[in-house]
Amino acid sequence: MIPYSILDLSPIAEGSDAAQSFRNTLDLARHGERWGYQRFWLAEHHGMPGIASAATAVLIGHVAAGTSRIRVGAGGIMLPNHSPLVIAEQFGTLESLFPGRIDLGLGRAPGSDQVTARALRRNPAFDADAFPQDVMELIDYFSPVQKRPVCAIPGAGLNVPLWILGSSLFGAQLAAALGLPFAFASHFAPAQMMQATALYRETFQPSEQLQKPYLMLGFNVCAADTDAKAQFLATSRQQSFVNLRSGRPSPLPPPLAGYLDHLDPQERAMLDQASSCSAIGAPDTVAQELQAFITRTGADELMIITQIFDHAARLRSYEITADIQQTLA
Repeated sequence: MIPYSILDLSPIAEGSDAAQSFRNTLDLARHGERWGYQRFWLAEHHGMPGIASAATAVLIGHVAAGTSRIRVGAGGIMLPNHSPLVIAEQFGTLESLFPGRIDLGLGRAPGSDQVTARALRRNPAFDADAFPQDVMELIDYFSPVQKRPVCAIPGAGLNVPLWILGSSLFGAQLAAALGLPFAFASHFAPAQMMQATALYRETFQPSEQLQKPYLMLGFNVCAADTDAKAQFLATSRQQSFVNLRSGRPSPLPPPLAGYLDHLDPQERAMLDQASSCSAIGAPDTVAQELQAFITRTGADELMIITQIFDHAARLRSYEITADIQQTLA
């Protein structure tokens, strides 16, 4: 039985606000802890009307304070947006407050559009190239023996597990070279998943943090008591994804009957390609899809992403998924 974890974007539903999103996030984390999920991760995005987790470290602290056992972390922090020293201090603070429960996943994307990226004082061309050096600098700030004149306080000597996140071969190569666990964003960019995972496993170099490869894969789930209900609920995520890719980011919309029938061929193809690592349906349907995905990929852990407009229905989907986990090899 491989571990399942939760990725939450703290979604802002249409007609709601960030304050309600944060209440829902904490409620989901508490339920996830009770249902046996391994981790609860939050992702850094900026300028997105449907995502409230921009101040990711702040929200991680809120969730960690409201839970007791589940690991809480970033999936991820977009490191080029930040000074590595500041991230070391933030996550050193979190680890000091919640010892043994904090994860730090690192990505090199802006987590925003280019205009917002510039507002973050980010130079996309330069900063993306500097990502490996930034990761090494961050690793050094957590080292008990400092090699730099500047010291992260808190941070130095603390055990904050680092992960590399990615949706391409670049992240796989970096994670393997540094001997770090690798989380692939197959839940929205599955095209290079199998190639990236093979590369990561084949070229992995052991490190102090990790002696053998450890692969987490993102997987979308929309589970309900019937296939028809799940397919209806899934249209919220489908609308949100198409809106985003079409340059019209929006709050998470309510489900819409017959939504797929209204898409043009290009939109449908885009959605089908990005949603290939997904399961939508009743428990038996979702169980079959999850088992097939685990068998095909050999993932060490799954990061479950569930975007449903109604909070109670979203909780129910995660509950069904947790029950399925207990039955799968």
